[in-house]
Amino acid sequence: MVDTAFAQRGHRKEKHGIVVSKSGNKTVVVQVERLRRHPVYGKVVRVLRKFHAHDEENAAKVGDRVRILECRPLSRMKRWRVVAVLKNGQAAEAAGES
Repeated sequence: MVDTAFAQRGHRKEKHGIVVSKSGNKTVVVQVERLRRHPVYGKVVRVLRKFHAHDEENAAKVGDRVRILECRPLSRMKRWRVVAVLKNGQAAEAAGES
């Protein structure tokens, strides 16, 4: 028996990214970076993609590194949920000092 809030119900995708925007209440935009090889030229290319994620506690700030987990559709854009804030970003720390 799993006692976490996110019980395992099959395989769910998990991604790590950086919060680039706070989009309203309990919503963040997370930019995920991945490297892939170009199919013709073979060069490693950096691919960036943005995901809207639900942040129930409003814990994530702009610049934070977060872990997001796939979930059921929560709104028109939100299909991901913030599971953990892994590292506080430089932009969030600089704003707190001033």
